[in-house]
Amino acid sequence: MRRIVIVALLVLLSLSLFSCASEKDYLIKIETRHGDMYAVLFDETPKHKQNFIDLAKAGRYDSTEFHRIIENFMIQGGDVFGKEQLPEEEWYTIPAEIKPGLIHKKGNIAAARQGNNVNPERRSSGTQFYIVEGKKYTQTELVTDMKLLSETFFKYIQLSSNAEVKEKYTELYEAKEFDALNEMMLAEKENLETFFRVNLEKPMTPQQIEAYTTVGGTPHLDNEYTVFGQVIKGLEVMELLAKEETGARDKPVNPVYMKVSVEHLPKSTITKQYGFQYTD
Repeated sequence: MRRIVIVALLVLLSLSLFSCASEKDYLIKIETRHGDMYAVLFDETPKHKQNFIDLAKAGRYDSTEFHRIIENFMIQGGDVFGKEQLPEEEWYTIPAEIKPGLIHKKGNIAAARQGNNVNPERRSSGTQFYIVEGKKYTQTELVTDMKLLSETFFKYIQLSSNAEVKEKYTELYEAKEFDALNEMMLAEKENLETFFRVNLEKPMTPQQIEAYTTVGGTPHLDNEYTVFGQVIKGLEVMELLAKEETGARDKPVNPVYMKVSVEHLPKSTITKQYGFQYTD
């Protein structure tokens, strides 16, 4: 009986080790004239993951461009439909897979989409994606409803007793010193909350606060767009791309083409070579 138990345990152990060793994932490689980026796609967004892999395997992303670039915000590309000159009726979309824990921190990959006015279901483009650059935030700035703060501050400076504050605000606005404007408004936050008896904060998770105050990103896009992947090597390439000179509609003056390939590798290899830690 004891021998049977030992044999059973050994079988279970070997099966477990085999499972761990054989567990694989897709490594995404995005080649550009600035260098290469490597990424993994999230299992929590299976429709977006499979769609991207299928397009890459078929070579359909190759020779598409990063056609919209805004420094300190994001780089967007992958317009397969435009490259292939498909009629608009063939521009398929993907159901939203917006997950609370998948946020717009720097280096994450998300699906582009049409606005809520024509796309209330927040369905994603079938091909276009963007890589987040964003910026770092102070915790005060991050947990403040900046839109409501701005509206409240504007009401505040209309009071005759605040003429000097209004004059300073106008000077900064005309000079387009928007960071200084934000600092000015944030410095008055507690005073405004007391004066108008209003709460100017917005809820943020510990995960969001940690990510956006250390790595950076674009928090205002959270829960609006599907985040489905992460660049695990080559963030410096994304940063170089973000500095491209752009013209009308944020399109680079010199085209930035991409080539996208996929490789099916053991997860242990991806962790060892790229430092990405998988979670159970």
